[in-house]
Amino acid sequence: MHIISLIISLFLLLFIPIFQSIEVLAKEPIRFNYVGVGLCKLCHKDKKLGDQYNVWSNTQHSKSFYTLGTPEAKEIAINLGIIDPQQSNKCLRCHSTAYAFTEEKVAEDLQIEDGVQCESCHGPGEEYTYLEVMENIDKAKSNGLIMPTEETCRNCHNPESPTWNPERDPTPDGERVGFYFPTRKKMIEHHRPLKEIKK
Repeated sequence: MHIISLIISLFLLLFIPIFQSIEVLAKEPIRFNYVGVGLCKLCHKDKKLGDQYNVWSNTQHSKSFYTLGTPEAKEIAINLGIIDPQQSNKCLRCHSTAYAFTEEKVAEDLQIEDGVQCESCHGPGEEYTYLEVMENIDKAKSNGLIMPTEETCRNCHNPESPTWNPERDPTPDGERVGFYFPTRKKMIEHHRPLKEIKK
């Protein structure tokens, strides 16, 4: 009887941790790598598809890294004890996709100069950038494509920003808010409905 107890104890000690590790691994989110705006541009500069690259390149998102080099940004940074905002993780977390809303560079292959590019809003493109994947929206989503929401924008457009103005945006009913999603979304809108593209 003592030997059976010993065998059961050994089994529990040796194999339960293995099963637990597998269970923990199974719950880990899938991690995709970033590919950069240069790859996105290959298809998304086509006017027939919506010319997303050129629309993006004319928004403040594309210039967000360079915004950190302006006299105004440098003055704000000095008041926060930051010497160079273009070198500060605190600033780059929202001014460069390479930092992915963190204070640590997570994508070594991305150019910080590209600012807030496609993958800040749509997720790392390693697995969804293939044409055969992108043609099927559900397949693209299961391979990492994110369809951004107001929550996505609020990763940066929130009171933690040193330039946050709680009365910046007017709402249709005359209220003033710091970030009014419908208006801001229209300012960067760059998609075309699939039914239009197929015509």
